Formats: sequence, structure tokens, C-alpha cells
Amino acid sequence: MADDGDRHRQSRLFTDEDGDFDADRAREESLPVEDGEVIDTDELADHQRYIEGRGVYDERNRVNDLTGKEWKFATKSVIDESYPPAVQHDLRSEHGGQKPPRLCADLIDRFSKAGDTVLDPFAGVGGTLLGASFCEHEGTGLREAIGFERTERWIEIYREVLEQENDERRARGEPPLAEQELRHGDCADLIEDVPDDSVDLLLTDVPYWDMDELEQTRNERETRESKLGSFDGAATTATAGGDIDDRGGGTGDAVTDIDDTADGDDDFETTDGSDDHQTKAEWLADMAGKFDRFTEAVAPDGHVVVFIGDMYREQSYEFLSADLARAIESTAPLTLAATLIWYDPTKDLHVYGYPFSFVPSMVHQNVLVFRLEDGA
Repeated sequence: MADDGDRHRQSRLFTDEDGDFDADRAREESLPVEDGEVIDTDELADHQRYIEGRGVYDERNRVNDLTGKEWKFATKSVIDESYPPAVQHDLRSEHGGQKPPRLCADLIDRFSKAGDTVLDPFAGVGGTLLGASFCEHEGTGLREAIGFERTERWIEIYREVLEQENDERRARGEPPLAEQELRHGDCADLIEDVPDDSVDLLLTDVPYWDMDELEQTRNERETRESKLGSFDGAATTATAGGDIDDRGGGTGDAVTDIDDTADGDDDFETTDGSDDHQTKAEWLADMAGKFDRFTEAVAPDGHVVVFIGDMYREQSYEFLSADLARAIESTAPLTLAATLIWYDPTKDLHVYGYPFSFVPSMVHQNVLVFRLEDGA
């Protein structure tokens, strides 16, 4: 009768001078090693297979193409990773609300599978589209992405970024990024051309005021720079949206005035480019209605993932992520499955409010993760 050690014979063959398992030596011999142990591939179930360098993949996985080890890391509720300026950042930063393409790629890897279709109805300069293309070379496989954008300049920037990025990749001997489809027009109209149940993941960064107007008037608004002694005790307003560059910083840290309406709701510029203003309640209703329509295009087992920053104004914290989640859940057939936090540990801090009042320096973005309700 073989002793119990036969199952781990390979492990004992690769020990260091102290008799401990030598994972480096095992890897050199091309043995499957995970978490300091040799994987006995003969013990894997029929629905499991070992992927070199990544771990054990369970073919019953309907959510993504991650192995168990990758899945464990992906379930962290805080994404504490910096994304240094890259991917033609100087071009993309013309848009005040763009997100790092590799952050988008990480989220796409978590909530879709290779070959799936990703939709971004507020595409901007195409961070989601670039992320879907990065998945082919730096993730689990290429996704097909569709974006909607009503501002032609942002579409031009996406194409310029893709062209310049691919020129540099070819010069380095790297394969080019796939071009994705960025459609010009209003999302409320363009969604009508997307078949029901055809989208596997909706990933977007919602506009909670008119971003074009914000960009045009950014330098015309009165702002105070965040330096010691620059605050006189007056109420200040810091937004967590605005310009988020690849390190999570940028001019979105500027103090921006958004007046109150008579009924106490915040004024938000409209998302359709008009000169009218929305109250916060009107903005929430507008977003909830749009997501109700977007959801018709999402497949039953798909996910809806939304970036949304909170806001501090008039010495009060506006919990916009919670407000938006409630509005969407109350209108669209979606259930909030998770809230992730993207936190960039390298982001510069500013001394807001000192020495008169504590004002948070926003160093995070919320990522709301919805799934369709059963039967939706």
C-alpha cells in the first residue's frame, strides 16, 4: 500500500537546504505551482484545467475567464492601484472625465469573457474601448466594444490616440490594439439600434453635469488653489468627478461652485448640452430612465458597471453614488451587487479647508456593479 506521501512525491523532490518546498526550482522544471504547492493535475475535476502561470480555471465560470487565484484577487472591494499617465494621456486628458484604459481593462476582465460585447453609452475619449482592446494582449482576450458619444472632438481624440498608440506599439515590435466602434450621436437615440440582450457588459462613467460646458468654462470660473492659508473659512466645494487622469489626479481637485436651488437641491448642468440646469433630483431621474432603457440591451447574465464620484459642497457631503444606485434600482430592473472603490495611493493630496473646517480631499472613485434581476 502506497503511503500518503506518494500524492506529494513531486513536492518532496524539490526542497531547499532546509527541507522546505522550493517553488522556484519546481517552476524551472515546468511543474504547475500555485501558492507554494505543486498542483497535482491528475486530481483536477473534469471541469477544471490548469493554465500555466495563472492557476486553475473552472469551466463552469459564467462570469469571466479568470482562474480561481485571479478571481480571489478580483473580489477585493478596493482597487488600490495607480495607473501612471500612459496611452497618449496628453491627448486624452483634454477630456476632463476620462478614465485610465488599463483600469477599464481590469474591470472588463472581471465582468465579461473573451469575445463578449461591451457597451459604453457615455464613451468620451474611449477609455472603455481602449480597455476592451488591451484585454487581447494584457488580459483574458479581446472584447468587441461599442461606444456612444455626442461630441465629435472626443471621437477624434479616440481615433488619434489609437493611431499614435499603435504606431508606438509597432515600433516596439508589439501587436496593435484593435479598433473599436465609436458611434456619434445621443445615447438615447443610438441605443435604439442595439438589439435586446446583445450586450454582455455595460461599463460607463456617467456625466453628472454637462462635461463639455465644464471644460469650456473651467478656466473662467473663480477657483481657489489648495495651498496653506488660501482658505478664509468660507464654505468650499470639492468635486470627485471632473478631470481624473491616469493617476487619479488632475484639475478635478479644483474647488468649483455649484449653486443651490430654492428647494435645496443642487443645480447640475444638463447632460444633453442645453443651457438649462437640472436639480439633483432631475439628474437622478434622467440617469435612471436612461439606464432603464440601456438594460434592455444587456443579456440576462450580464453586468452593468458604473463609475460615479461623490461630492463635497457647502460643508456637506453629497453621497451621489448611493443616490444614483437607489435611483437606478428603483427604475431599472437592476440589483446592486457590489460597490468597488478605485483608490490611487499615489494621488497628490491638497489641504482643503485648513485651518477652519475638515474638507475631504477626494482620492477615490466609486464603481457600482449591478446585475439584472431574475427574469428581467
